[in-house]
Amino acid sequence: MGFTKNFKRLSKNDIAIVGGKGASLGELTQAKIPVPPGFVVLTSAFDRFLDESDVGVEIESLLHQVNHKDVNSVERVSVEIRSLIDNAEFPQDIGKEIENEFSKLDSEYVAVRSSATAEDSKIASWAGELESYLNTSKVKLLENVKRCWSSLFTPRAIFYRFEKQLHQSKVSVGVVVQSMIQSEVSGICFTVHPVTKDYDQMVIEAGLGLGEAIVSGRITPDMYVVLKQKWEILDKNINQQHMMIIRKNEETIEEEVSKTEQEKQKLADNHILELAKICQNIEEHYKHPQDIEWAFAKEEFFIVQSRPITTL
Repeated sequence: MGFTKNFKRLSKNDIAIVGGKGASLGELTQAKIPVPPGFVVLTSAFDRFLDESDVGVEIESLLHQVNHKDVNSVERVSVEIRSLIDNAEFPQDIGKEIENEFSKLDSEYVAVRSSATAEDSKIASWAGELESYLNTSKVKLLENVKRCWSSLFTPRAIFYRFEKQLHQSKVSVGVVVQSMIQSEVSGICFTVHPVTKDYDQMVIEAGLGLGEAIVSGRITPDMYVVLKQKWEILDKNINQQHMMIIRKNEETIEEEVSKTEQEKQKLADNHILELAKICQNIEEHYKHPQDIEWAFAKEEFFIVQSRPITTL
């Protein structure tokens, strides 16, 4: 049985085998939305890794020792579980399959992202709880897949399990491996205004460089409000950006934005409307308001994630 599946062979019905993020990217690919190519390491690969290495049994017993009301207890168990996973051997056949799929992408760098099975349902959104590794080369690929597996046991993720009453249920994790877009501009789009909850308005946030800077809250992005259907830009809030995250010489680094660029509008008006229409298509496809991550490079938009807005 294979342990990977290309996005083209996945849909929203595959959450159990690839997690929320993987299923969403498969669904978007099938719907002809511009998604960078990629594949998902199935949850069965993680389950097999746990069984083969006996790490699974040790993890269970460590989780039983957690007192989730005691921060030190959670942190201690997290460190122990993550080092168990780091030190366990990667199953050879699974490693070979992953590397083989990577070479088919014909991409020097990929983004490696965790995709939990309990993720991105409208109730339990694991977004932000698990880890992602940008600009991963073949040399670091398997190490970063393993790190995504172990991020199921960060202190935050362990707290989250108890908070959402998931500590008794089986949570597994798939890993998305996707061609890396070296975005000149990137950001988030909410297909319904997240503050006023106005269904006729869409909010786009945009920043220079890779999207990590916005997602991690390191910069204040531009904000554009678009009137849907009429495709008019109602409001623009241009923010100064001092720092951006980019790839340079094999490293993902923070770089200072040049003085002339700091004050500029990050996305041109015609691009704002082009993106708004792509995002509207995604909302119509899912029939539910979406929280969408996007990237813009070489005059092209790419969608790297879409999930339901959980706060409406």
